[in-house]
Amino acid sequence: MANRPRKLIPKASKPNKPHADVTKRIAKKPQKKLKRGSWFSSTLAMPTVASYAILVSSACLIMAFAWISVLFIFNPDQVSWLNKILPAWAQIPLGKHERPKTIKQIQLDLSQKNQIFGETLSLNQNAKNSFLLPVFQQRANCQSDCKTLVEIRVYERSEELEFKSQSENYYYLTSQLSVTGPEESFVISPSLDETLELQDISIPLPLTEVQRFDSGTPSPGVWFNLWGKRQQGTGAIAYGYIVYYNPERTNLLQMLSWRSPNGQLPKWQQVTGDGTKELVIDQTIGLEPYLQVYQVKPVKLLLKPIELEAISLKSPAFKDSAYQNALAIARSGLWTPAFEWLKFIKEQRKGVFPQTAQGQMDLIRLHSQITKTQAQKKWASPSQEVLANLIDGRWEKALEVFEASPHNVQEIATLLKADKNRLWNRTAAALRVNPNRLEVQAWFALILAVQQGEEHANSWLKTQPKITKDNLAYIQGFLARLNGEGAKSQISSTHPSQIVGTVQPISQVTSSEWLQQNSSADLKLTDNQVWYQVEVSAFNNGKRWLNSPFENFNPPKTDIAKFLWKTLGITSDPEIQIVVWLPNGEQQITIAAIKAVQLRGKVLRLLAAGPKVPENQNDVIQPKPLALTNAALEWVQPSPITLQQLYQQNPQGVNVILSNLWKSLQQSGEVAAGAIPSFEQMQEKLGDWPVQVIDLTNNAQPEIILTISAVAIASLNQSAPEIQGGNIEQRRDRTIILSDRNEVIYTDFTGNDLQRLSAIAKLSDLQSLALLVENARNYSLRRWSEKNQRFE
Repeated sequence: MANRPRKLIPKASKPNKPHADVTKRIAKKPQKKLKRGSWFSSTLAMPTVASYAILVSSACLIMAFAWISVLFIFNPDQVSWLNKILPAWAQIPLGKHERPKTIKQIQLDLSQKNQIFGETLSLNQNAKNSFLLPVFQQRANCQSDCKTLVEIRVYERSEELEFKSQSENYYYLTSQLSVTGPEESFVISPSLDETLELQDISIPLPLTEVQRFDSGTPSPGVWFNLWGKRQQGTGAIAYGYIVYYNPERTNLLQMLSWRSPNGQLPKWQQVTGDGTKELVIDQTIGLEPYLQVYQVKPVKLLLKPIELEAISLKSPAFKDSAYQNALAIARSGLWTPAFEWLKFIKEQRKGVFPQTAQGQMDLIRLHSQITKTQAQKKWASPSQEVLANLIDGRWEKALEVFEASPHNVQEIATLLKADKNRLWNRTAAALRVNPNRLEVQAWFALILAVQQGEEHANSWLKTQPKITKDNLAYIQGFLARLNGEGAKSQISSTHPSQIVGTVQPISQVTSSEWLQQNSSADLKLTDNQVWYQVEVSAFNNGKRWLNSPFENFNPPKTDIAKFLWKTLGITSDPEIQIVVWLPNGEQQITIAAIKAVQLRGKVLRLLAAGPKVPENQNDVIQPKPLALTNAALEWVQPSPITLQQLYQQNPQGVNVILSNLWKSLQQSGEVAAGAIPSFEQMQEKLGDWPVQVIDLTNNAQPEIILTISAVAIASLNQSAPEIQGGNIEQRRDRTIILSDRNEVIYTDFTGNDLQRLSAIAKLSDLQSLALLVENARNYSLRRWSEKNQRFE
């Protein structure tokens, strides 16, 4: 009992003080406890490094388990990688939130969602184990790119006994990635299309193809290219995404958006020589090479272990003035001189070259290979030969061509005058590195003389501190060539040829029927060439556009050939493009050279020589071959929307549009006569039809363009088979244009089946747009007349 602790009961009348002997006992007991627990108390009072490590590790493990739990709840596929380290009895049942399915079941599910099962692509050697599935959606009543990619999925075969014993393979959906095409603003930059401001650039463009990169790609993993093409002028722009499948995490990653103005698809290529191929995207335009090269780099991210990093020339790999100058002239476009300089620098450093520097050097080498090949090529036109040599930095060779071409001075001068800084930047960069190089000074002076006048060129030459009298006289001799007999006036008044016409091959040519620039020359063909006759529909004489028939075209009685060549602009620009349409709808472009002209009555013709083009196999469906010079037109192709989408923006306008459209279809006999269906009925039948919205009348108000296929029109005639006929495939698309006041201002529904709107174009010297219309015999350009309120 003596050892039992006592209770202290305070009294209300006295302060709460312990008894003296109790106080002593209380004071002594903690001393004994300190002795027994001294090791534990010391640990708490002074934590060691080990205790801190235990606490931090415990916190990290708790956070990691919490993160994995959240992933497992919301997206079990994201933690599939854990199965690779867990024993069989502890495997996470991934994909069990959705039962595995057969291929037929997957196809059925997609069809019920109005989606299309694409062609599967294997992810490993055994395609039955896992595959990538592209999922498409059909665009109603479209004219092109009708299947649009909306999703890609990864499926893996189920290994569970319940499904493995079945006769058909069952697959789990392990990863999926929604796909929306890149916006038009990314695909088309103002440098490629100056009419971009006229278009709705926020609309995504469709992706139509999925391609697997099969050989030479970095491993592990599988690389895919999702892409589409957009028609632009007489060519096509390719665009898309690069997607990577990470087998360790079984996820799909969108790595890169890309575009190629020349329609080339990305490819994996050995560029830097480090054993791993790089992704190369070709953005070359004409003779101007531009290649983007991406290297695969590791990233310390769990779900994204790698990334694509572009090789850049903006920052030098190491501090060295010579190296910086080499990069500077490379950025200006002088690839070959820059590469030769870098090789010299590398030799001086005895091969000690940082990896980043080697990558920059290899990128420059890749461009140099292209410009070298162009410069070594045999060119029929001296101006093109001069251009190819200047792009490659062959200043002396370009001067030799200039000296050896006295009859082509105007052509070369026109090239320099039309230059949009690409040659100017090269010469300026070369002069910054070596301001006293004679040949570069000569070309800089020639560009100055043509673009700003000879006085500017001479003033600049006289300010050069180290130029000698002999060198000054040497360069002024080239300037004098620009002022040869009649050259000055012709260069100042010349204009690029802007011609549009219909073309057909001819077998025989009688020289006396044609007017040549050099009357003493013979009209002869070289190997693999044929003759083409171009009937001119319209051309620009340097001041305004003239249209066939040329009633008020009165040439002088003497020297008619010189007058025609100069008026047509072909003195300095004799090339013309021949555009034909293949049976599958694709365009094929051939370059021909104009050799002679002919004016008979009101008809103007050109004689051109070039390679043979495919013959028109179907006169009804395929457009006629078209001839046009490079500077004639800029194509405009507004992105389409559906009538249903337009209805959401302008319901009253669409109501009137559908009524007018149905009347036009009745008047042309395309649909049965009688009462016009109700708005709801027409909206149900026509709501998915594509329309284009663009200002054609130059009043800042958009017009509506509907291009309707024969199949779409036939679908409206289910109760009138006698109207459809049996040859829908032989009928052409029709176009109708309605003004902002919902009036029909153009229609192909005129009873003349051979009239068709081929394209919308911007004439190079006008702000307003024009219609390129194909008629029974030829093509015609029609512009909006404000006075007469119609296309003429």
